[in-house]
Amino acid sequence: MAIRHTVAVLGGGVGGLSAAHELAERGFAVTIYERRDTFGGKARSIPVRGSGADGRKDLPGEHGFRFFPGFYKHVTDTMKRIPFGDRGASCYDNLTVATRILLARAGKAETFWVARPPQTPADFETAFLELFTNLEIPFEETKYFVRQLLGLATSCDERYLAEFETIAFWDFIGAPTRSVNYQKYLGQGLTRSLVAMRAEESSTRTVGRILLQLFYSLLVPGRVMDRLLNGPTNDVWIDPWRRHLTDRLGVALQPSAEVRALNLAGGRLRSVTIEQGGQATEVTADYYVAAVPVEIMQGLATEELKKAAPSLSRIGELCTAWMNGIQFYLHTDEPLANGHAIYLDSNWALTSISQHQFWRTYDLAQYGNGRTGGILSVDISNWTSPGNFNGKPAMECVSREEVKDEVWAQLKASLNVAGLQQIEDENLIDWFLDPDIQLPNPNGVTNLEPLLINHAGSLAFRPEAHTEIGNLFLASDYVRTYTDLATMEAANEAARRATNAILAASGVDAPPCGLWEFDIPEFARAAQLVDRGRFQLGLPNLILGRVYP
Repeated sequence: MAIRHTVAVLGGGVGGLSAAHELAERGFAVTIYERRDTFGGKARSIPVRGSGADGRKDLPGEHGFRFFPGFYKHVTDTMKRIPFGDRGASCYDNLTVATRILLARAGKAETFWVARPPQTPADFETAFLELFTNLEIPFEETKYFVRQLLGLATSCDERYLAEFETIAFWDFIGAPTRSVNYQKYLGQGLTRSLVAMRAEESSTRTVGRILLQLFYSLLVPGRVMDRLLNGPTNDVWIDPWRRHLTDRLGVALQPSAEVRALNLAGGRLRSVTIEQGGQATEVTADYYVAAVPVEIMQGLATEELKKAAPSLSRIGELCTAWMNGIQFYLHTDEPLANGHAIYLDSNWALTSISQHQFWRTYDLAQYGNGRTGGILSVDISNWTSPGNFNGKPAMECVSREEVKDEVWAQLKASLNVAGLQQIEDENLIDWFLDPDIQLPNPNGVTNLEPLLINHAGSLAFRPEAHTEIGNLFLASDYVRTYTDLATMEAANEAARRATNAILAASGVDAPPCGLWEFDIPEFARAAQLVDRGRFQLGLPNLILGRVYP
């Protein structure tokens, strides 16, 4: 009988679960060590403890609403291999398509983005322009923004790396010299709300690629704009995934097991120190996959480790920001839109999903006190700007109630316009702020799970999934991937890259994991071929007309 290679996966979020899934399918003996008592990381559901009454379940809370843009391929491929129920379905079948995006502004009529099918480059320019016509931005400025987007769409990969990686998106779109609405909506609003990054600091390479994919999903014929789960995340994805890993693939799960040290010997990992139940033990395996978030890996990357793995030597220069969720439980449901709502005038860069319209098979009366008819799940993407009403950044609020009150006020300002009263105080039953936000705190609010931010030039600090240490691999969203954004899609892709590297290192004869680049529309792909030749000659992109930065 062949000896099975052992793998210790450090971290039980999407990256760790994905790595365990791929490795176990290929015959490896896998154990996951997770510091929390639950698995799923930022993607997990978080029941509102004590909210259930008279035998009902606790209200479903989340770190933030879950959504699966049309360009996601890796994590959705994994979902297709997670059985759900007993009728041959998979967790992928629990995704439902969203068709609209609501743009809400204080005191202004609502604007909706709806999927439409342009065919030619001129069609795309017209479609892009139409997306932004109702935002009270001077037409010439809107036209300039669209031109910059089309310049990105027609640029080759080499230009992205050489020119766009090192310039902030804010400067690339010329925001400093343009109108307040241009800055607020196209510079700050779209970037914060759609990509969860600050345009003033973030790499044009990352922001541009993701924005284009989101817009392609909206505009390109045959593409899916967005998908949302049809129930609480744990119910329809994480719990079935965990059961599949343990019951069918033989993965061992170790909760409440925190990684304390990576121990080297002779240029390889000798062991990993794990603390569990107050006791520290050394865990050994043939291979190790670090699937912990970047802020945890920064603490584990000692000078000795960096010397053995130079690709980790600048990991400490990677930065994080906050993006956390708050849920409002309503007596009467308010659907708002069949998809996301983006609050462009919100200083805290709010986005929301009205969940119940997608959770059609879930009777919310079976949760909480039995009176819940709808859930408005909101993400707060900007924790450092003053609130529209209390004047405080979210991270300077002194209580959870203060955060809630400001978010609620910002929602009302954007939704209760033109005679509509979509958000009313008497309709609010309860609310729940992500417990990763720790307050009150004598030294300021803290966040247990921040989000990696792709600052301009930061690609140079990010490692590949394989390291120079022969048995240490990485499966987290800071790893270099096609996805190139801190998302569960990037974490899943990184896990696939780690698995493929372990296959190569171990010599195990098993098929590698699939990896997919972004889909590029035909008009852009043809233009990129032309641009590659121009780049090699030192010439600028035809649309942009200049070399950056």
